[in-house]
Amino acid sequence: MYNSEPKKIPETLTEEELLKIISLTKKQDHKTAFLLGFYQAMRISEIVNLKPEDVDLNQKIIRIKDAKGGKDRNIPISPSIFRGLKGKLPLKCKQRALQIKFKEMCKNVLSRDLHFHCLRHSGLTHYLNVKKWNIRQVQVFAGHSNLNTTQIYTHVRPEELIDRMWGKET
Repeated sequence: MYNSEPKKIPETLTEEELLKIISLTKKQDHKTAFLLGFYQAMRISEIVNLKPEDVDLNQKIIRIKDAKGGKDRNIPISPSIFRGLKGKLPLKCKQRALQIKFKEMCKNVLSRDLHFHCLRHSGLTHYLNVKKWNIRQVQVFAGHSNLNTTQIYTHVRPEELIDRMWGKET
């Protein structure tokens, strides 16, 4: 059935905003979870269930088992967090604690009311718009079975349009 309702653009934060949050976050497990949410575009359930044996530093992949829809997927480890993964898993925090801490940090640091899942949206948007991955690469990375799901991350920030208009690189 066709739904004519336009999809709402997901709230996102920039890499700079994430790094500002990370710099002011005290607990290492929270920092690791926030980084995994953004750079690995992982869901909170995937993060709290991640075990050391799911991370293959030699092949540079994370094996996500029994994700949404019961699917498994292998994703490349971002160079931004590669070194930080060794010895950091499993995380010693629960989903609810991470949700509360992320929301608190966003309010305190960015004066924004964001949810933990925003990290996944932000990471996927980052790979499309900043790293210039193609839509199919992002689809596989996200574990989406339908390309239409991935297309909600193709939004362009107004600042990017202004920079384009004025001849600045984005």
